[in-house]
Amino acid sequence: MKRIVEIGLLQSQSGNYSAISRASRAGVLQGVDEVNADNALDIAFHVIERDPEGRVDRYAPLCREILQNSQARHIFGCVTSASRKEVIPELERFDGVLWYPLPYEGFEASERVAYIHSCPNQHLLPLLDWALPVLGKRAYFVGSNYIWGWEMARIAREQIAYAGGTVLGDRYLAIGDTELDHIIHDIRALKPDFILNSLVGDSSYAFLQRLAGLKAEFGSENSPAVLSCNFTECEIAPANGAAAGLISAGPWFEPESGQGGSLLEMSRQAVHELANLLHNRPQAEKLSLSELLLAALQHGYQPRLDPTNLHAAQPVVIARLEGNQFKEIKRLPQMRADPYLTHHVQRPQGTGFLKVVS
Repeated sequence: MKRIVEIGLLQSQSGNYSAISRASRAGVLQGVDEVNADNALDIAFHVIERDPEGRVDRYAPLCREILQNSQARHIFGCVTSASRKEVIPELERFDGVLWYPLPYEGFEASERVAYIHSCPNQHLLPLLDWALPVLGKRAYFVGSNYIWGWEMARIAREQIAYAGGTVLGDRYLAIGDTELDHIIHDIRALKPDFILNSLVGDSSYAFLQRLAGLKAEFGSENSPAVLSCNFTECEIAPANGAAAGLISAGPWFEPESGQGGSLLEMSRQAVHELANLLHNRPQAEKLSLSELLLAALQHGYQPRLDPTNLHAAQPVVIARLEGNQFKEIKRLPQMRADPYLTHHVQRPQGTGFLKVVS
C-alpha cells in the first residue's frame, strides 16, 4: 500500500501571468496523477493547493499557511522571481522546500529552492551566442520592472559589449502595464537588429501585438527579430498570433503543437523527481533538500539536481515560432547550471573596458 505524502501547490489561476501559472499548475497535477498511478513507487501525493491570484503580496502568507496547517514540506509553485523571493523566508522559518519550475535570472542558490528549469548559462548566453552573428549586433531591451528584467538586461549588455555590439535602448514596464507608445516610438526610430523581450504576461502580449504592426510598417527586410528566454507554448494563444517568428531558448519545446511547453514539462518532471527521491525512504520528506539529495546518492539514485548548487542540468534548445509550434534551430547537449556565471561569462581581452583616468 502506498504511503501518502502531502505536497503544496502555489500557482495562480488568474492575474497578469495566469497563462504561465496555469501551465505550470497543469504540469504538477499531471505529474501527481502519474506518480499516484505508478505501482512501482511506494508513495502517492496529496495536493494542498492555494491560489495567490497573481498578487505578489499573497505568496508568502499562503506559503506559510500550507507549511503551518498541513504536513506538506515541499511546495511546487511561483512564477516571478519576486514571488519566489517572497516565499524563501517562510521556507526557512518552517523547513520547507520550493520546487521552482521556471527559467530565472541566476545569482541565487537558496538551500530551500530546487531550481528545476534553466538559468542564464542555459538560456540567455547560448541564445545571444547564436543571435549576434546571425541577426546583427544592435540590440534593444524591453523587460518587466523587477529583478528578472533587470538582470537579463545586465547580463545581455555585458555579453553584447564583449562581442562588439551596441545596446540602443533599455526600457521597463510594471507587470501588467500595457502603455507602450514610448517603447514603440524608440524602436521605430532606432531600428535595432533584434529585441530582447523579458516582459512577463499581459505586458508581453500587448508588446508583441504592437510590434507586429510596426513590423508591417518596416517591411520584412528591416523587421527586428524578437528574442525571449521566457516565452513558451502556453503563451501563443494569449499573444493572439502576434508572436510569429519569435525566437526562444529553453530546455524543451513541444514536439507537436501543444499548450504547456517547458513550463508544464518541467513542473511534471519536478513532481517525478521528488517521487524518486522519496521512494523507499520513509520520512525522507522531512529532510532538507541537500540531505535528501545526498541520501538519494547513497542509495544509488542519480538526482536531476546538482547537490552543490541545487540547480538542474539542462539541454539548450533554440527555436523559432512558426504558426503554433516552435521549430528547432539549434540544440546543445545537456549543460550543468552555473547560476553565478563563474565559468561562462566572456572577459574582454587586454585592458578591456578599463581606462586610465586623471
